Amino acid sequence: MTESRLHLPETSVPGGGTDIAVEDVHFGYPGRPVLRGVDLRIGAGELVALIGLNGCGKSTLLRLAAGLLRPSAGRVLLGGDDPARLSRRAAARRVALLHQSAPAVPGMTVRQLVRQGRYAARGPLGMLREGDDAVCRRALADVGVADWADRPVDSLSGGERQRVRLAMALAQDTRVLLLDEPTTYLDLRHQLEVLRTVVRLRVERGLTVVMVLHDLAHAARFAERLVALRDGRVAADGPPAEVVTPELLADVLGVAGRVGRDPEGGWPVCYPDHPIAVESDNRFQ
Repeated sequence: MTESRLHLPETSVPGGGTDIAVEDVHFGYPGRPVLRGVDLRIGAGELVALIGLNGCGKSTLLRLAAGLLRPSAGRVLLGGDDPARLSRRAAARRVALLHQSAPAVPGMTVRQLVRQGRYAARGPLGMLREGDDAVCRRALADVGVADWADRPVDSLSGGERQRVRLAMALAQDTRVLLLDEPTTYLDLRHQLEVLRTVVRLRVERGLTVVMVLHDLAHAARFAERLVALRDGRVAADGPPAEVVTPELLADVLGVAGRVGRDPEGGWPVCYPDHPIAVESDNRFQ
């Protein structure tokens, strides 16, 4: 077994992070319920992957945890506090959310974009001042983009931009990192590069990490816990070896298939065969 071939997630996280509690949470829009009674507790320092079909509520759950949305019933607590009741700056000091995508800013350099992550700590004027603080420098170095600091962001490849956006999230200097499909649009090499970086930083910084992933193979390999959502409810929750089963593939993901084990790493490996109909009482798409 060599490090270049395998990368198992670490389980020992120094410093603890911050816990997330989701208590009987409901959320939706007129005529379109999204979350319908979600109960979930994520311990400080855990690395959790949310999986499920499009529209099942994964991204909504992240936005609730970040305080960007407020549940219609139930509550979300971040380290015991309701993030939706905090000011935007106060919430940004507690939790960083990396969205699926962000609009390009022509002419902005890597350094300037990462510095945007210091808004909560430095305010709008302090964020724009010349000169990086120690947190920005650390974020650039941790993600391996310090050498690109003065390059325009729009000159970078998709994988490089995603690493820069991750550095911007780290520059918020929070104990909770929420990642909404961080590997979307990336090739396989850059997918692995981003996920390996997240796993490493989670251990080094003592972070609580929750990430939405569509690739079940990546979720099973890199996360220590999987939470599967179906129709706005938790359908399965536990270690990948227990959660990833042929029944999960069929009932939650709508795929007939088989599940094996990686011969060296031991994580579940899926062999999807064909799509099947998924019975649902709340199809969103």
